[in-house]
Amino acid sequence: MKIPAEQLTIREAQERDIPALAAIYAADEVGSHGDTTDPEALADYSRAFDAIAASPNESLYVVELEGEIVGTFQTVVLNKLVGRGSVSMAMEAVQTRSDMRGQGIGAIMVDYCIDKARKLDIGTVQLVSNVARLDAHRFYERLGFERRHFGFRMKLK
Repeated sequence: MKIPAEQLTIREAQERDIPALAAIYAADEVGSHGDTTDPEALADYSRAFDAIAASPNESLYVVELEGEIVGTFQTVVLNKLVGRGSVSMAMEAVQTRSDMRGQGIGAIMVDYCIDKARKLDIGTVQLVSNVARLDAHRFYERLGFERRHFGFRMKLK
């Protein structure tokens, strides 16, 4: 069953949201980002949160249903010289709480990002999805995204 968008609240994340966000990230078995709900990791998350909050080009959001965080995503505005000074928006860490998947929350988050990009007169919205997330790939294609590039990553830490 789909949750109507009117029942969800999308807002910028606050520091008090970090434990709930860490729990969503830690439940991601495919991503293998090393996320954890261990209280000793809270300082790491707080440092990252502070850096995101201080950046004029980054925003971290939470999605709430009846006061509970059920999803999260981050946007990054990329100003580029290429493309005659083009601007794009990257969607990062688009995550729905595991017990809430399949209810339309992901599509609502993506629509929010696209609307935000349009309001900022941004020409392209892009994202990266783990190669193992075949369901996510189909989901993004259903929403109008195209597979355009190959991504490469080098882990330094």
